[in-house]
Amino acid sequence: MKLGAIEAGGTKFVCAVSDENITIEDRTQFPTTTPEETMAQVFTYFEQHPVDAIGIGSFGPVSLNEEADNYGFITNTPKLAWKNYDFLGAMKAHFDIPFYFTTDVNVAAYGEYKAGAGRGKQNILYWTVGTGVGASYLQNGGFLQGYSHPEMGHILLRHDPRDHGFEGVCPYHGDCFEGLAAGPSIEKQFGKKGNEIDPSDEFWEIEANYIAQACVNATLILRPDIIIFGGGVMKQSQLFPQIQKEFVKQLADYVDFPEISNYIVHVELGDDAGITGALMLAKKATE
Repeated sequence: MKLGAIEAGGTKFVCAVSDENITIEDRTQFPTTTPEETMAQVFTYFEQHPVDAIGIGSFGPVSLNEEADNYGFITNTPKLAWKNYDFLGAMKAHFDIPFYFTTDVNVAAYGEYKAGAGRGKQNILYWTVGTGVGASYLQNGGFLQGYSHPEMGHILLRHDPRDHGFEGVCPYHGDCFEGLAAGPSIEKQFGKKGNEIDPSDEFWEIEANYIAQACVNATLILRPDIIIFGGGVMKQSQLFPQIQKEFVKQLADYVDFPEISNYIVHVELGDDAGITGALMLAKKATE
């Protein structure tokens, strides 16, 4: 059995093929441009590498309500060329095989749940902080989903007084979590990327404050077994002790939680979390 995966990010698409044991046999990537250009490359790839099922993790928001008329669509995305694009429908029109369609954050969370930092845990909260901010919650092995998937990257946070009232960059909410803490926010404030800012700069304390606030909110609402962070911004290793310290301070002993160094952690699979999870969900689609 051959399994396929698509990790459709706002910046790039990654496509891969594996055997049934999730051993990757081939992979490729290309920039996310227009649906016409990008999807033509997806179709060509899987025509050249036939598979029995495909797991898809897409940037969003996407419609995951199977009863909705727009199920499988990318919906109200800031990437205007992709707004209301029928992603799943386009794939089904080209390939008569099973699909598992979900968010890009969900596939990364599933990869960490099965093969990464979440192994052996039942209730996994996964955050990505990079170009945007998104989250996924797996409860007893299933994705938390109501009318559609959660959008925890857009929760509202209290301003750190040291950010001088920074207005944020989210085109919808301004100073939500994504607007204050994602990569584009850092670039707007400093004129350079996070990896170009000195690790000792006070800014990282502000960033840690925002991330810790999100962790407190999620802990009080969801009570996860572990909180796992991925994404480009979280490659700053100095952030984790700062977040952990700020989290403990903000939560103020109100509820208990696992030992902090094992509670708020970095991904184990790194940049492979998403494609690994998508392949695993492709296998699930065949079952």
